[in-house]
Amino acid sequence: MSFRILSAAEAASLIKNGYTVGVSGFTPAGSPKAVIVEVAKNAEEEHAKGNPFQISILSGASTGDSCDGVLTRAKAMRYRAPYTTNGDFRKAVNNGEIAYNDIHLSQMAQEIRFGFLGHVNVAIIEACDVTADGKIYLTAAGGISPTICDKADIIIIELNSAHSKNMIGMHDVYQPLDPPLRREIPIYKSSDRIGTTYVQVDPKKIVGIVETNMKDEARDFTEPDPITDQIGVNVANFLVSDMKRGIIPASFLPLQSGVGNIANAVLGALGRDKTIPDFEMYTEVIQDSVIDLMKAGRIKFGSTCSLSVTNGCLDEIYGNIDFFRDKLVLRPSEISNNPEVVRRLGIISMNTAIEADIYGNINSTHITGTKMMNGIGGSGDFTRNAYISIFSCPSVAKGGKISSIVPMVSHHDHNEHSVNVVITEQGVADLRGKSPVERARAIIENCAHPDYKQILWDYAKLAGKGQTPHCIQAALGMHAELNETGDMRNIDWGKYGK
Repeated sequence: MSFRILSAAEAASLIKNGYTVGVSGFTPAGSPKAVIVEVAKNAEEEHAKGNPFQISILSGASTGDSCDGVLTRAKAMRYRAPYTTNGDFRKAVNNGEIAYNDIHLSQMAQEIRFGFLGHVNVAIIEACDVTADGKIYLTAAGGISPTICDKADIIIIELNSAHSKNMIGMHDVYQPLDPPLRREIPIYKSSDRIGTTYVQVDPKKIVGIVETNMKDEARDFTEPDPITDQIGVNVANFLVSDMKRGIIPASFLPLQSGVGNIANAVLGALGRDKTIPDFEMYTEVIQDSVIDLMKAGRIKFGSTCSLSVTNGCLDEIYGNIDFFRDKLVLRPSEISNNPEVVRRLGIISMNTAIEADIYGNINSTHITGTKMMNGIGGSGDFTRNAYISIFSCPSVAKGGKISSIVPMVSHHDHNEHSVNVVITEQGVADLRGKSPVERARAIIENCAHPDYKQILWDYAKLAGKGQTPHCIQAALGMHAELNETGDMRNIDWGKYGK
């Protein structure tokens, strides 16, 4: 069958107030870029008439400004899940203007399938090709596209010529059966393929194709600095030490790495350390640094959900597809982040923290416990099930006014039972096999900034004895001091007593 060609505005007219819209992509990679912009314009027009217009957005992870940003500014977003990085959206969420549900990324697709998130009215899918019998070839990310295509009433395709058809064959699309019929996911090494190279849909559900030529809204990251470089070196040295001790096999293990400057610095350090053998990645996001290491022969294979790379890097992949075709595979997020596969492959997870407390609990989402940063993303999927789970961060922020090591985290994302190692530029705290009091000693001594080390020791003394000692009235005292004076270093434990 042939599909109707629509303008972005015509496609947007199909989306009504109160609809739930599922979108492709995972990070801005592979996200739709044309139709939602027109939806935002429609919302503004309706608001000007005094009419309500808001929709809900379900995605694989974050999107670009042409989704989260434009809808937020148009006040057209009612509900959002599971993750975002848009600054305007963040402000609106923290002002209580949008209902935001922060969900583990591996769970997003199945929560939609199980009906936990309600009915999906429309799926908007970016594709590099689509066939008359309903085969949709995705672009730079897997995300939740198979699931939202299954569950949505109608599908709108954004056929984006900015993405090369060389992407065809790079995806491995697989959805597990629902309980009680679910079987094991048959991935036994990072490079295993278990599905199809396309999303198969009933072609009758495709109501139209919007032709576009729009690059991904790729994010640039700042260059590594001495602090992130030192964090990277500390991570690499720790892994080399474990390998020499025989804890990590001599052939090494697959790595998962989060997104951002620290992740890039860590991967750079691992690539430079020739003690570490050439390795593989089983991760949710691949950045430019991974592609650079592939070209250098240091990364043998990368399994991912998203090519969250700069546009120049993506063009390089498309232009050298014969080199990359047997080194990359893109999966849906419930497979790239699946706890079963993470545990089976023995993945070493490396993620970043906003703050860690002295017992190894991690806050990776909220500033001072109340202000959402981005969301938990896939860090929980990997951390809880990793062979070794590592969290890293600079020891201080805001010119030293904030310590990243605190007595008690102000928001709790990853508990001490799941976190094996905490690393800052100051050093490494290996928490494995240690009691809570022993963990506190290791974290304070090895990870805290010198300006805060004695402050934290004074808190530990105030906390006294116990399995996990705390002075409850003082546990968030450093955060309270930050709110009151703007500098955690001003804390006076004496006012809390015991």
